[in-house]
Amino acid sequence: MDALVLEKKLDLSLRDFPIEREEEKLGPRDVRIKLHTVGICGSDVHYYTHGKIGPFVVREPMILGHEASGTVIEVGSEVSALKEGDRVCMEPGIPDPNSRATRLGKYNVDPAVRFWATPPVHGILRPTCVHPETFTFKLPDNVSFAEAAMVEPLAVGVHAATKARIKPGDIAVVLGAGPIGLVTALSALAGGCARVYVSDLAEKKLEIAESLSRAIIGVQAGRDDLAERVKRDTDGWGADILFEASGSPKAASTVFEPLAPGGCVVMIGGQSDPISYDTGAAMIREARVENIFRYAHVFPRCLAMLSSGAIDVQPLITRKFEFKDSVHAFEIAASAPPADVKMQIELPQ
Repeated sequence: MDALVLEKKLDLSLRDFPIEREEEKLGPRDVRIKLHTVGICGSDVHYYTHGKIGPFVVREPMILGHEASGTVIEVGSEVSALKEGDRVCMEPGIPDPNSRATRLGKYNVDPAVRFWATPPVHGILRPTCVHPETFTFKLPDNVSFAEAAMVEPLAVGVHAATKARIKPGDIAVVLGAGPIGLVTALSALAGGCARVYVSDLAEKKLEIAESLSRAIIGVQAGRDDLAERVKRDTDGWGADILFEASGSPKAASTVFEPLAPGGCVVMIGGQSDPISYDTGAAMIREARVENIFRYAHVFPRCLAMLSSGAIDVQPLITRKFEFKDSVHAFEIAASAPPADVKMQIELPQ
């Protein structure tokens, strides 16, 4: 089958790629899915430009893509909740069902999890895939394939908002106006925040952020003092919650500056190296610090919010490509155009 293959660092090709027979075998509790829409994630681009993320190194050709939606075309003998023709989105990480982490309900931190497009596991920028029914979710009738392919990144924001333990009326700050930063801002508002400040270097991304809700306030990093702005607007108190979604060591070193006493910091953005951490600033605020790794138990919540209109991700989808143009799509994504948030690839139907 044709697939978008990362041959090695900075070398992509769209070619016929043989999938191992075991991976294509339909088990009794599996479904076979015809892919419709796949989002281009920052991790996909990072594998393309760097050939690795932390300990995960691309050592042999690997299919990219993990943010996806599609249609069920075959079901296993013991599948009960899905049928042929159902439109679905898929959670890309499959844990060991017998692991301690999974049994504790923390399957996202199972060391044995197999996650699409994370070496050595192939992604799904290809015509079809086989996936467990348990991690495949039927779409509400009013949720499009494009919106459904946004559930995976949205799940990160919802998981982060859940970790923050938002209370109605809280004030939040999000560092970074990329896709994850913006879905986190939307998740914070849906969770009850009264106002969310979003900080980024790119003015265009801040314009997009502010267009999502009148409760989102853009603050341009490098030009405006974020901590000063937040404290001025809160009578010197500060923000109740800060989400670090930039992945920037410089930004991460400032997470406590806008934070109110007793506030919470949620670390989302991945850091390739150890970062500066101001213990004193954390202590005098008695700050709570949470870390997230992907997400768990939130896909149904995301779909429910998309269906009800509590969260609208459509403004974040800024460009679409045909499958035949996948290599070109990644070249554009790697150039990080300031006016783009989420790029998606549509497969032939």
